[in-house]
Amino acid sequence: MEPLKPVIARNTAPRRLKPPAHPARYAPSAERPVRAKQRWLAPDTEIQPHRHAWGQVAIAVSGVARVTADLGTYLVPAWRAVWIPPDVEHAVTVVETAELRTLYVHPQHSLAAECRVLEVSPLLRELVLQMDLGMDGSGSLSPAALARERRLGDLALDELRRAAPLRLGVALPPDKRLRALCQAVIDAPTRHDTLDAWAQEAGASARTVARLFRQQLGTSFGPWRQQVLLARALTLAAQGRPMGVIAAELGYASASAFTAMVRRSVGQPPGRFFGPAAGRAAAVGMAAPVPSAP
Repeated sequence: MEPLKPVIARNTAPRRLKPPAHPARYAPSAERPVRAKQRWLAPDTEIQPHRHAWGQVAIAVSGVARVTADLGTYLVPAWRAVWIPPDVEHAVTVVETAELRTLYVHPQHSLAAECRVLEVSPLLRELVLQMDLGMDGSGSLSPAALARERRLGDLALDELRRAAPLRLGVALPPDKRLRALCQAVIDAPTRHDTLDAWAQEAGASARTVARLFRQQLGTSFGPWRQQVLLARALTLAAQGRPMGVIAAELGYASASAFTAMVRRSVGQPPGRFFGPAAGRAAAVGMAAPVPSAP
């Protein structure tokens, strides 16, 4: 098998690395099975890869974040959520200025064995906004406050179990060479339109790269790149770009061709699918100053 040479990403701006903020001080327990945390994060911030013994639901209140976990990367636009099972290593990259609310979930309430992006219902949104954000050691909760947290947490878990999964994940291969090529496509999906061009940049034949995609990801390059373009479209929608502009920026000849791609991919028209990302992001004021992360 011919080697793949490293693909050089074009956007090489430095990113600030931030470790998780006191994760153990938000650890869920039998008494407090669902704990909530809030972080404000600037664009291009990266939270380093880490893992913990409990499950996690990362919810974007505003902005767009990308969660890379296990063998996939998942886009989290405004008022969508990603579930990360216990003991799964994950990292977060902020694509657009984001307020993240995180729910830490005790292992006995694990929602699924694999990562997935979920819809956030209006009820779940309000439950998350009402949950206590204090760390352990910052003041103990009264019995009444603990009881309220338990009720909110139980309802939140029920809503998460009922939430519809969304096809916003992009599979990543275990092979490091192919993974580097995939990451380059994710970083700049419109730099090349064809597998031949991406393979040439990686110093391999298109046949070799196509075989690796089938072997490692169980799909061909075209459908995989389509998921990458869909994720990029969500980011642009969160910035308030009109659908026609998004279609042109992603290389589609017409808005109707872009609409057809979205319908094939997610079973919904762009207006419905991108509505939460575009409308709610604007409603919460993404241009507001970002406080320092706790």
